[in-house]
Amino acid sequence: MFIIYDLIFFLFVLIYLPMFLLKKKMHPGFAMRLGILPPDFHPKAPVWLHAVSVGEAVSMKQLADSLRVDFPGKDFVVSTVTATGNKIAREIASGPGDKAVYLPLDFSLIVKRVIDRADPAVFVIAETEIWPNLIRYLARKNIPVIVVNGRISDRSFKGYRRFKFLLKPLLNRISVFCVQTETDRQRLICLGMREERIKVTGNMKFDLRIRDYTELKKDYTDYRLGLGLGPKDRLWVCASTHPGEEEMLLEIYKGLLEKNPSLKLLIAPRHPERAREVEQFVIANGFKPVKVSRLSAKANAGAAVPAAGPDGRGVFILDTIGQLMYFYALADVVFVGGSLVKKGGHNILEPASLGKPIVFGCHMFNFRDISRLFLDAGAGIMVSDKKQLMEQIGSLLSDDHLRSELGSRAKKFILGNQGATMRNKDLIKQALERSGKA
Repeated sequence: MFIIYDLIFFLFVLIYLPMFLLKKKMHPGFAMRLGILPPDFHPKAPVWLHAVSVGEAVSMKQLADSLRVDFPGKDFVVSTVTATGNKIAREIASGPGDKAVYLPLDFSLIVKRVIDRADPAVFVIAETEIWPNLIRYLARKNIPVIVVNGRISDRSFKGYRRFKFLLKPLLNRISVFCVQTETDRQRLICLGMREERIKVTGNMKFDLRIRDYTELKKDYTDYRLGLGLGPKDRLWVCASTHPGEEEMLLEIYKGLLEKNPSLKLLIAPRHPERAREVEQFVIANGFKPVKVSRLSAKANAGAAVPAAGPDGRGVFILDTIGQLMYFYALADVVFVGGSLVKKGGHNILEPASLGKPIVFGCHMFNFRDISRLFLDAGAGIMVSDKKQLMEQIGSLLSDDHLRSELGSRAKKFILGNQGATMRNKDLIKQALERSGKA
């Protein structure tokens, strides 16, 4: 079976390699994906942490920090598959023997080369990354494989069920599968995984360190002044937006300005490289695009920043990475994107942790359980289309008490669901101690 898998994977890479070259997605770390590790890669029985997205990498940082308390001299290897994720991985890999790498491609020979050289004490995977050759070889070497923050989305579950006969033996090579909800647990059982290996530990993304606006201001420049916002101005932050959403949001903004002339809009596209495309949408709707990166450059140079322009027709575009939380802190109301179009939604926990009123669309299938729990707790608002979004944002802007109450419930809900990181840490600790490589 694995020979066939290797062949299919090889053909897939051959087909898509030219596309990656044409789109200039072949980053310098791609050599690591081929198993070519840096000469100084010599960790000692490390804890290997793997995360794909930026959000998962942030959760892994919390987990790594917690593990370092119990294992202060332990080396860590942190892997991702994207350049953006690798930036956070380098922050996590802060110890003298730590390394940030790219996950090797799932070819048998490449996986064997990398794992033999790293010889990890335990391999921790965020969410549900199923790499057959990697998992099989780790199990063959008796290296514990632990999945944390595991979830089985509606879409994935339908696909997995078709290949249950192939997936079942692979799942049972995983030592512990820590899932977010009971629904995820039942789905794994349905796919043939042994019940005793599945633990419902919750979602580590709830374990955000709650930071208030005052602390965020201390950490960085006064963003409110940076945006040129006056004391009566209100800010609507639309985060993690996708194509098809920005046009709707700009149309809604036009309508909202009639009753809320002091309202300012900041759009943070999910992929910052789309900033130029978003600029064109802003111009087409009669507004002036204002890139946050340019504001930062002016502020650092000591220049005055009339961000929204003298006519107040500016729309801010967040084209940088790592600053979204600061703008969440400034927001009066937040819309989380990828949810009005069929992208599955994005993380609503960060603005919730700051006590912000949150609105999202009906396509939240990637955050199915979290969004449902928020709705049940009255801690968020779901809309089905552009008209409903305009109505809900308008209602929130006109009612200070409603905004405050919704934000308060969101923050309270976050606090009530924390603890997954520590529960996962304890299971990893047990696996490390059993391995004899602690």
